[in-house]
Amino acid sequence: MRVEKKDPHRINDKIRVPEVRLVGDNVEVGVYPTSKAMAKAEELELDLVEISPKATPPVCKIMDYKKFLYEQKKRDKALKAKQTKVVIKEIRFGPQTDDHDYAFKKKHAEKFLRDGAKLKAYVFFKGRSIVYKDQGEILLLKLAQELEEVGKVEQMPKLEGKRMTMFIAPKKK
Repeated sequence: MRVEKKDPHRINDKIRVPEVRLVGDNVEVGVYPTSKAMAKAEELELDLVEISPKATPPVCKIMDYKKFLYEQKKRDKALKAKQTKVVIKEIRFGPQTDDHDYAFKKKHAEKFLRDGAKLKAYVFFKGRSIVYKDQGEILLLKLAQELEEVGKVEQMPKLEGKRMTMFIAPKKK
């Protein structure tokens, strides 16, 4: 069983209304009987394409339908290429992370921000280490201060359950 791909527009013989409003290049704009509009399209060796079916009468345009679809596909592709996807990288600290580990993770954070990714830095408190939440906050603020030239803080350190989270967005170039 083969499934026909449905065209987004009705063209030529698929237009089943008695009259249409005709627009397009080399055409006198106005309301015509569908058969006359079809004859005009055939005369120009182009297609009669229904642009807005909900109008009264429906608006049709005489154009090369395949070329129109190609242009539309190209436009959609260009729009999609301009979109950017936000990537969030995470870095996890403990409340008593030592200097070497901190420096190592800071270097990674800097690389992530330079590559254009957002950074989610968090301090994870295990068991009773929650009593050191002020140390965790100091650690995150120190990180934010040291990454100031490559990123700006989007959300200040906030305690959510057992983790204190902070978001840093890359600075625009």
